[in-house]
Amino acid sequence: MAALVAATILAPGRGLHAQALEPRSYVNTPVGVNFVLLGYGYTQGDVAFDAESPIKDAKVHVHAGLLAYARSLDVWGLSGKVLVALPVAEVSGNAKVKGQEVDRQVLGLADPLLRISVNLYGAPALSMANYSTYRQDIIVGATLQVTAPLGQYDSNKLLNVGTNRWSFKPELGVSKAWGPLTLELIPAVTFFTKNDDFFGGKTLEQEPIYSVQGHLIYEFFPAFWAAFDATYYAGGRTTIDGEKGQQLENVRLGLTAALSLSRYQSIKLYGSTGVYNRTDSNFWAVGIAWQFRWGGGL
Repeated sequence: MAALVAATILAPGRGLHAQALEPRSYVNTPVGVNFVLLGYGYTQGDVAFDAESPIKDAKVHVHAGLLAYARSLDVWGLSGKVLVALPVAEVSGNAKVKGQEVDRQVLGLADPLLRISVNLYGAPALSMANYSTYRQDIIVGATLQVTAPLGQYDSNKLLNVGTNRWSFKPELGVSKAWGPLTLELIPAVTFFTKNDDFFGGKTLEQEPIYSVQGHLIYEFFPAFWAAFDATYYAGGRTTIDGEKGQQLENVRLGLTAALSLSRYQSIKLYGSTGVYNRTDSNFWAVGIAWQFRWGGGL
């Protein structure tokens, strides 16, 4: 989630939620378990603007923190989960504008996020006592992710922590297990509302972004798993006061590893980088997350 926040900030005005890499999004979890998450992510990279833009050689550094709460649910006999995330970030960037070197640094609240997911097939709602005998085969689930325009935003600046618009991301997840090996495939589409106060009062509109992420996950033992992650997205052409920008297209690869420290705590490390970028926007990201869980019979 901290990587998601950093990716959103890195491309000003675009909100590239398709860049997120989230393995094990569709697993069965015992009902009634609560989760508190603290995360930190660092992102660094180049941001490309359209050829006619006066902005050149833009580089951005993002330190993103995250506080989140999640709870596993019984949704009419199906397992589900709800998550609320409150991100903050410190962003610094520099670029050439009409040949002049400019820079900006900002610290503030990023757009809060709500994520609701339900496993529609293969993952019934189970108590902790019944969960011990559950073995995954195929899981099919669905998620809706919403971000609200409540983050720090200054329309006189191009680089901001908030995006000043809503986003809605429905996705479908399919997860298949073969013993300790699991394959996940997650297609999604992200819709954006208008930003009517973009960079000096302009109107920014964006077409939907279509994405698919895949994860190959291996459980070495019950307390430790690792994943090879990949995502591809396309679309998301922006229009600013009637002038259309470039079509987006990107491929990213990453690695994730998670270790349970005890019955109640776990830690996760992740990293990712771009391997193909149609618009020459490229960045790498690393991070760490700590999770504390309780309830549900733990």
